Amino acid sequence: MTTKTIKHKDSLWENVKSLLYAILLAVLIRTVWLQPFHIPSGSMIPTLLIGDNLFVSKTAYGYSRYSIPFGGDINYFSGRIWSAEPKLGEIAVFRSVVEPNTDFIKRVIGLPGDRIQMKQGILHINDVPCPVEPDGEYQTINDDETVLKAAQYIETLPNGLKHLILKQIPFGEGTYDNTPVYEVPAGHFFMMGDNRDGSNDSRAQAVVGYIPLENFVGRASFIFFSTGGHTALWEIWKWPLTAHYSRIFQGIH
Repeated sequence: MTTKTIKHKDSLWENVKSLLYAILLAVLIRTVWLQPFHIPSGSMIPTLLIGDNLFVSKTAYGYSRYSIPFGGDINYFSGRIWSAEPKLGEIAVFRSVVEPNTDFIKRVIGLPGDRIQMKQGILHINDVPCPVEPDGEYQTINDDETVLKAAQYIETLPNGLKHLILKQIPFGEGTYDNTPVYEVPAGHFFMMGDNRDGSNDSRAQAVVGYIPLENFVGRASFIFFSTGGHTALWEIWKWPLTAHYSRIFQGIH
């Protein structure tokens, strides 16, 4: 074996090791710190848009089996390590009990022990209505790639947090505008989308239901890029016409 061949093999092995180290580092960062997440649907419009790419903080709520890749299939451990509970109004990524391999992103609306109900489209938390103020009309791209125009409102939660919601259907006429009382079990949370008439969430008990603390992946932190609409992150040639550059590094509230 010649010296040139040996050097070539050494160089190849160094490149392979560098690639392996990079992969391990990426997995480590994704597992313990920040996980990228792509918004594929419009359930959180107007706060999050289809095509938004954001980072989810893994440190916010501690770690569970769902913090680790393939956690929906492999029960690495039970419960949470360094656990912290989500707060009212935070936007979080989680897994439902019904679909443990699917990531959902919604807003925390009910804490353990809370009573949640929709009356004529108005959110009630522990029998206290959450006031809404008209805030014009919002327009964006919907799940089916058509233009969505809907009335926008500012909703105020009992802790004073204000956030935007959409109502595509007049108050009182939507599927989930009038519901029974949902009593959130101990150790569980009630999640809802800001696009109130375009979200399957805890109001759909057979689809999402109450979310155990263990099933939280992390808290939505900030948008690092928004391709706009249904453009994939790798479709760079489409960015000039679709990307929302104003949303880059935008915080999520």
